[in-house]
Amino acid sequence: MITVKDVEHVAKLARLELTEDEKVLYTKQLGDVLGYVNQMNEVDTSHIEPMTQVVDFVNVMRDDVVHYEQTKEELMANAPEEENGFFKVPKIN
Repeated sequence: MITVKDVEHVAKLARLELTEDEKVLYTKQLGDVLGYVNQMNEVDTSHIEPMTQVVDFVNVMRDDVVHYEQTKEELMANAPEEENGFFKVPKIN
């Protein structure tokens, strides 16, 4: 059973400010969600194999082929400032 105190605790963790009406509404909604979860826990799934996906899906990947590799000199030509062969960037305090 979800209480208003539970909703207030979750809201505090999420840094949410809730009105009193929202607290009451979310208490009911979260209670309903947990009720549905309890209903699903009552279903007998002992005859169902565990699975990671509902459909048989294969991830198709293409070969990673380099078509043109830029040289370091070409890349450094874009640097507004360079130091010892590296991009020079402003110091962050």
